[in-house]
Amino acid sequence: MTGETNSVRLHTKPHIAILDGLRGVAALAIVLFHFMEWVYTDPSLNFIAHGFLAVDFFFCLSGFVIGYAYDDRIRRVGRAAFFRIRLIRLHPLVVFGSVLGLLAFLFDPFAAQSGLVSRATLVLTFICSLFLIPLPIIKERAFNLFSFNAPAWSLFWEYVANIVYALVLYRISRRYLSVLIVVAAVLLGWVSYRAGNLLGGWAGSNVWDGGARIAYSFLVGLFIYRANWTLKNNLGFVGLAGLLLLAFLMPYSRWNWVVEPALVLLYFPILIAAGAGGGPVPARVDNLCRFLGRLSYPLYMTHYAVMWIFGNYLASHKPGHLQLSLIVVGGVILLGVFAYLVQVIYDEPIRRYLAGRR
Repeated sequence: MTGETNSVRLHTKPHIAILDGLRGVAALAIVLFHFMEWVYTDPSLNFIAHGFLAVDFFFCLSGFVIGYAYDDRIRRVGRAAFFRIRLIRLHPLVVFGSVLGLLAFLFDPFAAQSGLVSRATLVLTFICSLFLIPLPIIKERAFNLFSFNAPAWSLFWEYVANIVYALVLYRISRRYLSVLIVVAAVLLGWVSYRAGNLLGGWAGSNVWDGGARIAYSFLVGLFIYRANWTLKNNLGFVGLAGLLLLAFLMPYSRWNWVVEPALVLLYFPILIAAGAGGGPVPARVDNLCRFLGRLSYPLYMTHYAVMWIFGNYLASHKPGHLQLSLIVVGGVILLGVFAYLVQVIYDEPIRRYLAGRR
């Protein structure tokens, strides 16, 4: 997940408002999914059980946007500049999310788990988190690749995809890109069949599932841009946002291993193409889409520290349905407000400073 269309956009290219807005909708969906994941230990009861597929949507959108922003200029700016631009865009929130996650681990009022982990383990895990080095060693964090900020697993694969793009993908033809897409699609289908779903990628036991998830989605997003596959439509932001939400709200079933790959292989690329072909939107909708797009990355990278606290609160206090509903709704709103403050006070000023020095 990159937020690219509202940060490192080519000034000579039109702004694609709907794609910005869809990114924001996906970020909100995954926050709600993470809340509900704690509430419903049985995923078949979770009304947004497929919300984690928002990450696959991010990957597909990332491939499209990286191609859109860099295919015709990476040779001119060079790989080193490309990597610096990407680090400036992504890494400040990697650092912030790591610090936030460490504080949540140490000062969680509903758990005593911080005392069960040695200081050396905490320091090593924190350093690895700062530099986005996977280290799934803390049992109390379910052996997440990044114990202090679980969603960073997708950023790790985003970095890998960016490196592969700058070294190889930017210069290969659509024909060879098509071959890679077919191979990646087969791999994704196999992963889903083996695991029964596409939920993997976040832990040491399923780390390579994340590679399969980004391989297909990033490649097909890049192909959509290069092939100029845009679907002209009048659905607008609201219509396409509704279609995106339908994917996350689909009922959980024993056919997940078929349904989820179908969404990733076909449905999300169609939505990206439709978003790119949606045309201009009214000024108010454009402003909303820009706002959601800007909010998406800080929201994604700052929300999960609260999820561990929420989970421990659930286990210790067992709130009733009304109280739980108020907590979840209020939590999504407050996390959105917090992400906005992080964006305005920390992320954007840091990136402006670093970009200026560059």
